[in-house]
Amino acid sequence: MVLKSYDVLVEKVKALPEKKRVIVAAAGDEHTLEAVFNAVDEGIITPVLVGDKAKILDILGKMNREFDADSIYDVPDPVDAAAKTVELIREGKGDFIMKGKLETAQILKPVVNKETGLGQGRVMSHFVLNQLPNYHKLIVTTDGGMMTYPTLEQKKDIIENTVDTLKSLGYDCPKVACVAAVEKVNPKMPETVEADQLAQMNKNGEIKDCIVAGPISLDIALDKEVANIKGYDNEVAGDADVILVPNIQVGNVLGKSIVTIAGGKMAGFIVGAKVPIVLTSRGSSAEEKYLSLVLAAAAVAGK
Repeated sequence: MVLKSYDVLVEKVKALPEKKRVIVAAAGDEHTLEAVFNAVDEGIITPVLVGDKAKILDILGKMNREFDADSIYDVPDPVDAAAKTVELIREGKGDFIMKGKLETAQILKPVVNKETGLGQGRVMSHFVLNQLPNYHKLIVTTDGGMMTYPTLEQKKDIIENTVDTLKSLGYDCPKVACVAAVEKVNPKMPETVEADQLAQMNKNGEIKDCIVAGPISLDIALDKEVANIKGYDNEVAGDADVILVPNIQVGNVLGKSIVTIAGGKMAGFIVGAKVPIVLTSRGSSAEEKYLSLVLAAAAVAGK
């Protein structure tokens, strides 16, 4: 199965037999709560709120939202709220996490704690699912928000994180494009060397359950006609499910270009931990936050 649009994903999540539970860390944030309760209205999630209880209730009151005050975990300090959130996940009281009004480092610190955290022995990476106006299906970009300059082994982990997540969404064998500026290996361009190595790892079975191509340019990965013109014969060409970028700079620019220039939609979360972690930026739209909750709920449901 391949997802063609976010509408398809939303309907898929709405049809789930039970709502997924999101634990919101430091939930006293108006925009976060708006996104959460929009998803509640759609029958997608059940929220578990952790944070400054008085502030949370004040915001909910202004939103004319009713919520059982006794079910809010009153943890005013953001650092403590993050730790409590991870503790609740470990206790099985939630299915995934959403960051509220606290710094990303504050929520990730208890997540990566080797003794009490949510690590799985693999790097954590940022998974973003994009809907482009002129592409025939949803496409993942990774990693533009977590790993800065990943090593070859870390890129392998990122691919495996991404493939595992797509499989949970119903994909059988995702097509991964390791993008670079050129399609030929050039020792002076390390990203081309590593892209080729990743493709070879896939061919020899080190990277499983997907098809990896690289080095490959972005236009070839997305446009079969361009691939034909350039003589690039590969089943990923023009039909990529995943764009693996060489570093966070490329990923960040590509992601923002998709939204601000191409008019695309995006949603994402951190993968590689025991549960998805929704970390939207301060500039994220309400729709992006809502779709990120939908995406996380769908990924959890498919595990």
